[in-house]
Amino acid sequence: MAVILIAIVALTGGMFASGHTTPRLGIDLAGGTSFTLEAKNQPGKPNAINTDNMNTAVGIIERRVNGLGVSEAEVQTQGEKHIIVNIPKGTNAKQARQQVGTTAQLYFRPVTTTTSGQKTPEQPSSTPSPSASASGKGQDKGDDKGGKASSTPSASSSASPSSSASPSTQGRALSEGLKADEKPSGSPSPSKTPKPDPSKSPSGSSDQEDLAKEFAKLDCTTKAGRAAAAEKAANAKPSDSVLACSQKGDAKFVLGPSEVEGTDVDDASSVFESQNGAGWIVQLDFNSKGSKKFAKTTGELTTKQSPQNRFAIVLDGEVVSDPEVTQGAITGGRATISGGFTQQSSEDLANVLSFGALPLSFDIADETTVSAALGGEQLDAGLIAGAIGLALVVVYLVLYYRGLALVAMASLGVSAILTYTIMVLLGPGIGFALNLPAVCGAIVAIGITADSFIVYFERIRDEIREGRSLRPAVERGWPRARRTILVSDFVSFLAAAVLYIVTVGKVQGFAFTLGLTTLLDIAVVFLFTKPLMTILARRPFFGNGHAWSGLDPKRLGATPPLRRRRPAAPGPADTKEA
Repeated sequence: MAVILIAIVALTGGMFASGHTTPRLGIDLAGGTSFTLEAKNQPGKPNAINTDNMNTAVGIIERRVNGLGVSEAEVQTQGEKHIIVNIPKGTNAKQARQQVGTTAQLYFRPVTTTTSGQKTPEQPSSTPSPSASASGKGQDKGDDKGGKASSTPSASSSASPSSSASPSTQGRALSEGLKADEKPSGSPSPSKTPKPDPSKSPSGSSDQEDLAKEFAKLDCTTKAGRAAAAEKAANAKPSDSVLACSQKGDAKFVLGPSEVEGTDVDDASSVFESQNGAGWIVQLDFNSKGSKKFAKTTGELTTKQSPQNRFAIVLDGEVVSDPEVTQGAITGGRATISGGFTQQSSEDLANVLSFGALPLSFDIADETTVSAALGGEQLDAGLIAGAIGLALVVVYLVLYYRGLALVAMASLGVSAILTYTIMVLLGPGIGFALNLPAVCGAIVAIGITADSFIVYFERIRDEIREGRSLRPAVERGWPRARRTILVSDFVSFLAAAVLYIVTVGKVQGFAFTLGLTTLLDIAVVFLFTKPLMTILARRPFFGNGHAWSGLDPKRLGATPPLRRRRPAAPGPADTKEA
């Protein structure tokens, strides 16, 4: 019993120490934001909007939203080409909108030309030079998008850009395969206008000139300019060269045809690297097909000069990151992007890389704020129903079990405290949000917990009916009750686990709460109810079977213990005469 009391003190202390004293509420109780996404046909894929692609998109968007630490988010299809995304209050709405909205295909494109994001001033007296390009430093050192990557075969690294990686048969790679950008590119030279590399530009000199003119006119420092460039790049074919802006608008790019697609990325994660002062990094794992294409691409880029030795990670037509390849092909299917990341920016980029590749592209057709008024009314009604049910359970326990009702109510109180504190701590811990079905699961758990007490009490009363005193009855009844309780709770937990796995959305909240309270029921019965009964059995009120203890042998119809008569002492075999 001391263990359960220590757990209550620890959980309560952790709740107040964390500054969270109330559970995190779901969208139906606290309100939130609802997005309506409309699928668009992509160029060359007129029949891409179908049931399979929509279901795939729902799964990816759900994982992307939950990657923000959002729990109880609802993602479901509506009609043939709409997806509804409901995100509960308390989530960063701007960040969530960006993550939900950036749902187009993810591409890795080689950088042909890059310069600062401003519109290039016209210079009538100058002649564009085919070799003119910016310095290739497209972003600040502290820019969240700058990065370097390392290949798996190397085992050491150096801060110098010219360091070489020595092969090793063990250890993970730490080479400077992709180097971070350190300074923003300056404005282009007044006498020269950046022009894309002819080898990466569309065929035909007129197309090259048109692309160069569009590049000069592109102004990524304005929202309208970035939006126009992103829309055009997102709708372009993977085999086309495109113009693109960085997400912050501080750089613009001419990008070649896509070499690697987002579907080639198997996984990406944010990791803090303490060695060499790398800080927060993003680790990428490619599938077998992507690994070969990525090795081929990086092998080609490493032979070129900056900025043409860089590849851009493009999502929704915007450049998320543009690391630089300096030390050979990156083989082995793993790369590391680093350089100036914060924890948040590395997690965002890892989330994009992990869940950015969708079979369809979407527009946010509608965004509304969901009120919690209706959910609040339903919660009040549910709590009233739960209180009535609990009151009826207590009345039944008092009338039927009398003094044992105190044990049951104390156990229910302990279970309630544990459930509440754990739900509060799970909010900031794993993003658990309490919704109406979860409240329903907690109310159902009252009956499951009370049933365990009743099983144990009845086993004790059966032992008393057989003529045993209370202390032996408590110990002999426990093994039989324990088996029944474990089997019953196992069935409930199995049902909750299956329900959690095969369902989505709010129903998972019900299943999670039901499974949690089932496990707590076992802990309370084993660590609190049983020890408490052992202690009370030593008290005269219960031990002597008081009429109001609920364990009165007469009221239970106890059978008197069987007593054997002592055999009479045998008389003398022979009668002696005086």
